[in-house]
Order: sequence, then C-alpha cells, then structure tokens
Amino acid sequence: MSVDTPRRIVLLRHAKADWPETSDHERPLADRGRKDAPVAGRRLADSGIAFDLALCSTAARTRETWKLAAHEFAHRPKTVYEERMYEASLGELIALVNETPDTVENLLLIGHNPGMHALADALAGESEGDVLPRMNRSGFPTAAFAVVSFNGTWKSVEHGVGKLVDFWTPHA
Repeated sequence: MSVDTPRRIVLLRHAKADWPETSDHERPLADRGRKDAPVAGRRLADSGIAFDLALCSTAARTRETWKLAAHEFAHRPKTVYEERMYEASLGELIALVNETPDTVENLLLIGHNPGMHALADALAGESEGDVLPRMNRSGFPTAAFAVVSFNGTWKSVEHGVGKLVDFWTPHA
C-alpha cells in the first residue's frame, strides 16, 4: 500500500464501568455500560467501516466493552489485547499506532480517557462540520467513539495528520 492509501483510525472509549472493591485494572462494566457497549458496536457496524485490526486495552472494562460491541459485527476483526494501552499517554498511543502494519487500512482502538480524547484531538488537523467542537464539548464520554481519516502510512501518523470525520456518543 502506498503513502496515498486512505486509512481510518476509530477510537472507542470503554463503556461505563462500575466501582467495586477491586483494582482499577479489574473494574467491570456497570449495568449502563453493558447496555451502551452493544449500541456502540451496532453504530460502528452500521458505519460500514471494515476493521482489519482491533487493539484493545487489557483492562477488564475495555475487554468487556469490546466483547459486547464485537457481537454486533458481521465479521470480527483480528483482535490484539495490548497491555501498553492501559493508562497510555498520548505519545504512547501514537507510538502504538505507528507500529501498525501497512496492510491494515482500518484500525480500531478500544481504550481509556484521557488517552482516546487526546489522540482524537491531536490527530485532527481538520474536521468535518462541527465534529471537533462537538467532541471537545462532550469530553469524550464512555462508549463514545471518534473516526479519524488520513492518507499515508501508519509510521507517518503524528499530530495534525488526519481529519476528524465522525464523533458519536450513546447519550447525545
């Protein structure tokens, strides 16, 4: 694939988590999260984006979100559970994206805030309509996702490289 290959990165924040007496990494989804995750999955499936790869944080709430969302897909993409996504900084997330093989056209990241919001905001050199201000006003709530498109290689992903083309929240 060439440097002009159109690609998309979709950033999905985990659904609403519960706060039981457990480590942060092992927090499960709350009832609302278990309802919102399949709705986000259906919306992603309806978008028509054929994901080649999903990178999911190893935290319980992200794994559970992805399991519930992925049931809505006709074809589940290859999934890699990535420890480095848990509590990842913006720089660490960009580094993970840069490692994506160029055979991947559409990448889905299932992770946490503030990372998902920071990455969407950093990559969006431009946006369609009011998508960027709407995302920034919302604060990127649980089960929300952003779609960023760009042309080029995954190694070329950096600040301002993309266009924010969609932002969706389950309770808009």
